[in-house]
Amino acid sequence: MDFEYKQKTNAERAKVEDLFDYEGCKVGRGTYGHVYKGKRKNRLNTDGREYALKQIEGTGISMSACREIALLRELKHPNVISLQKVFLSHTDRKVWLLFDYAEHDLWHIIKFHRSAKANKKQIDVPKNMVKSLLFQILDGIHYLHANWVLHRDLKPANILVMGEGEERGRVKIADMGFARLFNSPLKPLADLDPVVVTFWYRAPELLLGARHYTKAIDIWAIGCIFAELLTYEPIFHCRQEDIKTSNPYHHDQLDRIFNVMGFPQDKDWEDIRKMPEHGTLTKDFKRSNYVNCNLVKYMEKHKVKPDSKQFHLLQKLLTMDPTKRITSELAMKDPYFLEDPLPSQDVFEGKNIPYPKREFLTDDDDDKADTGASKAGGADQSSGHNQPPAKRVRVMPPSTVSSSMVSSDYQHIHNVQAQQALQFSSSNIQTSTSSTYTSRF
Repeated sequence: MDFEYKQKTNAERAKVEDLFDYEGCKVGRGTYGHVYKGKRKNRLNTDGREYALKQIEGTGISMSACREIALLRELKHPNVISLQKVFLSHTDRKVWLLFDYAEHDLWHIIKFHRSAKANKKQIDVPKNMVKSLLFQILDGIHYLHANWVLHRDLKPANILVMGEGEERGRVKIADMGFARLFNSPLKPLADLDPVVVTFWYRAPELLLGARHYTKAIDIWAIGCIFAELLTYEPIFHCRQEDIKTSNPYHHDQLDRIFNVMGFPQDKDWEDIRKMPEHGTLTKDFKRSNYVNCNLVKYMEKHKVKPDSKQFHLLQKLLTMDPTKRITSELAMKDPYFLEDPLPSQDVFEGKNIPYPKREFLTDDDDDKADTGASKAGGADQSSGHNQPPAKRVRVMPPSTVSSSMVSSDYQHIHNVQAQQALQFSSSNIQTSTSSTYTSRF
């Protein structure tokens, strides 16, 4: 490349440090980068708007970043995080993603309520807040699924909620780094990514080694989130950490699911015998150990009545057989959302927001995060600090490009992969698939 031309384009290229103030404003540390709260610099800051700046970990563009950028550039829905701009810094080979800033996320909200419950402190929130949160999550996921996108890492930390501003109380599904198109995969998805979803929210078919999984894995994760919103406790909390292996089978996590749901009956899940890990399952588990376990008993302990509409919907979301699990489209039409109070576009319904704003992290917090549970994070704007030890594991070799290690052959392969990842036809993406979104609110 012509050196003068390179200098000229580099001088003209917009730089994050020239446009935004963000130093000392780190609010998140995830598996794949750092997140900063930023504002446009004085001469550009005409509206006081706040942004989230996500700096991708490492140098160059990994396939994960490529995939996230390619998808977010095309996706547009009120309940999916919006990518405003991508900054490429050629001097330090850093990639920055610019998002609208969300002040809250479900992980912090649930944690706040759990603490208040332990201290017997009443929190003034709308009666239908959980319903509004769930409806908007389903609306965002329905849009993704209708456009052949699996999220594959739904958990409370990846569900953002907007604070004060134009979109006050709006849910945003974030962290698309693990999302994937599934309309025409070249090979089984399990061959491409053997282990997906943070394991507390991982569907039983994934734990049993399903090679051809479907959008039902996202629905199971939403059921886990719904239960957590109702009880303030992760429903399938497993104390043992995730195992860094390409084998998705996880004994302790399955044991936790069976302790809540009971052992699946053959008549309820006929295809369980076809699961790759069914032989291991029958060897490790005895059906008789779980005869007294069921979802009704678990939720009754948390004062959720089995004859309530919210419980009936939860049952449909947490159906063990993925082929019988409810879809996002049908879930949005469930009677739970038709009874008063109806879901609201602002989950706070104009009330004061009781949740504290995000705290800024220091380098010391990062050091603790590197040795603790927060490396399981990966949320766009969720602080990874003190998150549950629920790791998502990637076992495919990283494709991050390093200027010191890339051979010409590897560079060629990486460029081809990146080009394929970015060739995402906008014609495949609809604008908003939920006709009920505006009419229902």
